Amino acid sequence: MLAPTAQDDTIDTKWSVVAYKKNQKVRKALLHLYQEGPCTLAKLAEVLHTSIPSATNIIDQLVAEGWVNTFGTVSGNNGRRPVLFSLNPVGHYVLVVDGNTHGTRLSVVNLAREVIVERSDDTVLEDSPDFSNFLVSFVTDTLAQSGIAKSDIIGIGLSLPGLIDSRNGLNLSYPNLGEAGQSLTAWLERQWELPVFMLNDTKATVLGEHRFGSGQGKQHVLAINIDWGVGLGIISNGEVFQGASGFAGELGHIQADPDGELCYCGKIGCLDTLTSASSLVRRVQQGVMAGKATKLAMYSHDPGQITINHVVEAASQGDAFTIDLLHETGYRLGKGLAIAITLFNPEIIIVDGVLAEASLFITNSIQQAINKYCLSGFRNDLTLEVTKLDGAAKWLGTHAYVIENLFANT
Repeated sequence: MLAPTAQDDTIDTKWSVVAYKKNQKVRKALLHLYQEGPCTLAKLAEVLHTSIPSATNIIDQLVAEGWVNTFGTVSGNNGRRPVLFSLNPVGHYVLVVDGNTHGTRLSVVNLAREVIVERSDDTVLEDSPDFSNFLVSFVTDTLAQSGIAKSDIIGIGLSLPGLIDSRNGLNLSYPNLGEAGQSLTAWLERQWELPVFMLNDTKATVLGEHRFGSGQGKQHVLAINIDWGVGLGIISNGEVFQGASGFAGELGHIQADPDGELCYCGKIGCLDTLTSASSLVRRVQQGVMAGKATKLAMYSHDPGQITINHVVEAASQGDAFTIDLLHETGYRLGKGLAIAITLFNPEIIIVDGVLAEASLFITNSIQQAINKYCLSGFRNDLTLEVTKLDGAAKWLGTHAYVIENLFANT
C-alpha cells in the first residue's frame, strides 16, 4: 500500500472538514425542530445558512434515519403549500428521572415532549448508595415492563436537589450516592449503558420555563422553586447561569435572620428556615400544638400528620391562621428575591414548586416586599407570575437539557 502523500493528507483534511460541517448542520437542524417545532425546508435552509438543496439532503438523511417525518403543509398559502417537517415522536426516547424528598418519578418522553410512560415510587432521595442502586433497578424494571426497546432510548436525564457539579457528575449535597470523589453519572452510565445527564432540580425548572413556559423569548429570567428548600433558577442572556462550579442560585442559603433557627446546612437563619414548604409546615404544626384557632386543630392529637397540602387547602377554605402564615412566608421570600433582583435585573420572576398552588396567598405579599426593597428602576420592566406549566417545568427542563446536550455533542 502506497504511503499517503501530502496532497492526500490535504484532501483527507478537506473531506473531514466537510463532514464535520455537515454533521454540525444536522445537529442544528434537530435542535431547531426540537425547540421551535415543525418548519419548512425554506425556513430550515435560512436557519442553517445553507441552500434549499442542501437542506433537502439533510432532511432526507434525517427521515431515512427515523428522526424526522412530514407534519403536513403550511395552511393559508395560495398555490402549492410547502411541506412541514417535524421530529418523529416514535423512537429516540429520553428517560427523565426526578428524585426528591417526596419520592421518585420516572417518565419516558418522546421528541414531541409527550410522556408515553410514567411511573412513580415512594422511595425518597437519601444520601446513600442504596438510593443509587434503587435508581438502577427502577429504570431497568420500568423499561422491561414498558416493552420499549433499550435501543430506542437516547439518553437519561436525572434531576436532583443539591449542589450539583454537572461537569464532574457529582452531587456535593448528597456525596454518598456514589463512591467518594467519583462521578455518579459515569457510574450510572456503566450500569445502564446509556448517556446520563444530571442537573439541579431548580435549574431544570428554570430551563423548562424558559424553553416552554412564561420565560419563552426572554433573555433574563428567574424561577423561584419553593419546595422543601428554596432554589433560584437563573437565565442570563438566554442560557442557564451556572456559576463557577455550577452552584449558582442557592437563594435558600442566604442569611435572612441572624438570630434565627439552625438550617440543615449548618448555618443560622437561612432563608430556607423561613420560607421553604417544610418550614411553613413546621410553623403550622407548632401553632396547632400551641392551641391556635385553625381548621387544622383537628390534627392537635398528632400535628405530624399535617402536610403542605393540608395547609394550602385550609387557606383556600378561608382559614385565617394559615393565610397569615402564607402571607408572612411570601413577604419574607419577596425580601430575599429583592436581593436577586438587584443582582440579576430580570424581566420576569416565575413562582414554581409545591407552594405555587398557594399563589393566591403568597404572590401579593412577594410583590409588596419587592416594591419595598427594590429600587424603582428594577421594578419598571419586571413581571411576577405563577407557573403556567402545572408542575411540568422540571421534567420539561430535564428533557431539554438531555436533548440539547446530545444534539450539541453528537
